[in-house]
Amino acid sequence: MLWWCFAAEGTGPLDKIDVIMRKEHYVDILKQHLKTSVRKLKLGRKWVFQMDNDPKHTSKVVAKWLKENKVKILDWPSQSPDFNPIENLWADLKKHVRARRPTNLTQLHQLCQEEWAKIHPTYCGKIVEGYLKRLTQVKLFKGNATKY
Repeated sequence: MLWWCFAAEGTGPLDKIDVIMRKEHYVDILKQHLKTSVRKLKLGRKWVFQMDNDPKHTSKVVAKWLKENKVKILDWPSQSPDFNPIENLWADLKKHVRARRPTNLTQLHQLCQEEWAKIHPTYCGKIVEGYLKRLTQVKLFKGNATKY
């Protein structure tokens, strides 16, 4: 499993997770990566963290850590379509890594790191810019299928 983040300014770290992910592990990942990613991406103070409604993400222990660390969370409706913009990066990463045909987990992780590092900040910016259009389309079509 991998944890990663991005913003309009570019990509944050890509971290390999070697355990079965539980809420406590998710808090550890946030402790290790969230604030350093905000600094690396030069987001300043006016950033909002987006995550889906995975039970680990919405657990009390995670909510407590986020509140204690003054992390503003983007409200995300339950059972919503998965139009999280990171899915665009995930699809691209998978395509590029698959094309390089990794033969074992070590090589898979290495290739993921290499391909993640190649993602240009302007591409991240375009994904974020397109997000408003995507949300507007979903609202216009009342949650039904859109061109996205």
